Amino acid sequence: MMRGDPRRSPLKLPWAGASRPRIFVYPGAVRTPVLDLVRPLVRALARFWFGLELRGTENIPAAGPLIVTPNHQTYADPPLVTIPIRRRVYYMAWNRLFDVPGLGWLIRRLRAFPVSVEASDPRATREAVRLLRAGHVLMIFPEGGRSRDGAVGPFKPGAFRLAASLRVPVLPVTILGGHECWTPGRALPRRGRMTIIYHPPVMPDPALPPREAARKLAEQVRAIVAGAAATAAAQRSCSWTR
Repeated sequence: MMRGDPRRSPLKLPWAGASRPRIFVYPGAVRTPVLDLVRPLVRALARFWFGLELRGTENIPAAGPLIVTPNHQTYADPPLVTIPIRRRVYYMAWNRLFDVPGLGWLIRRLRAFPVSVEASDPRATREAVRLLRAGHVLMIFPEGGRSRDGAVGPFKPGAFRLAASLRVPVLPVTILGGHECWTPGRALPRRGRMTIIYHPPVMPDPALPPREAARKLAEQVRAIVAGAAATAAAQRSCSWTR
């Protein structure tokens, strides 16, 4: 999760003014032990309770640095989106979550690291850069928080500035049905139907300056995510009127 004001100056990275960093791509996938241990259980529970359907999983790159950018609907989004990603995944998470007894310990075990949403956070940026340069997968929810009404909100620029500056692909992900299953303010989720769609990765335009490439990339990725959500909503509406 990353929040920021799009009017702020572009993201300043440690190598600003220097040559572009080399991206290291590992030929083999490296898994996350904790998630590998519970992955079958999480998937089974999600299929039972949410009727979870995963689409487009063939679009998930098997190697190389990657930024995953889902829309955000429920507390369960990070583990659910991670189910088919058989690689080591790291997460940007709201820094205040790490102050909650027990929860902070747990999300650190799941490879989350804190980011401040009230101000710029150079430490979180450096950590994100380090992970991407090492060829890992980083999940950032570009809305900056859960949707209050289920609609896809505006995307913050942070994830896309990272992608454009490092020339890293972005994997758009659309989460459908989560809001109906677990609306904000509800303590526990109700049974329902959720679908997660993994779209083909999108590369930043190398012909554009980083700031412009990031803006264009954010618009493109949001259009993909929101477009799939709108299509699903239209299909549900048609089925109700039959």
